[in-house]
Amino acid sequence: MYQKFLALLCMAAFYAIYFSKQLAQRRQGVRTNQIGRGDKTAGTLLVERLLGAATLSIVPAEAASILLGGPAGPARFAAGLALCLLGCAVFLAAVRGLGGSWRAGIPAEKDTALVTGGVYAHSRNPAFLGFDLVYLGLLLWFFNWLHLAFALFAVLMLHLQILQEEAWLGETFGAAYQSYRARTRRYWGKSLKRRAPGL
Repeated sequence: MYQKFLALLCMAAFYAIYFSKQLAQRRQGVRTNQIGRGDKTAGTLLVERLLGAATLSIVPAEAASILLGGPAGPARFAAGLALCLLGCAVFLAAVRGLGGSWRAGIPAEKDTALVTGGVYAHSRNPAFLGFDLVYLGLLLWFFNWLHLAFALFAVLMLHLQILQEEAWLGETFGAAYQSYRARTRRYWGKSLKRRAPGL
């Protein structure tokens, strides 16, 4: 029973970070959720709407896996909890690091700044990495095949959103973003040499 409580607590902590940041920005007059909004191409809107569906639908899938599943063995429990806690920590660092530039989806207006310090010095997409780590941790901890399907769909849509955002960042911030992209990996790590575009 304590494993279920801890897993639900991890989920609650993760989503509390997201919604508290969104609420704080709303009080400052910032509309955080830009998913499916604004003058965007049909392809961009489709990916964003599918992303929205994926990130909403995985929540009940995770909760059901936790509530209906049995306790994991010591190794899966330790690994799952560690990944969830790491995901929450990375996500919190990402949200705090972006400050007022935090958005969900490609902004309708170019009113954000390019952030390359803090956790962003080690990952171009730490918020997405945080999502992935929590998804993976809960999946490992309370595995079932339906949960796996929802997690794979969510991770795929997050990756496709990353690709769209990278294209937008390149258009918006030009050489500054290309320089950042050349020295910082998409998910984690520093590049020791210049990479081919798209990596």
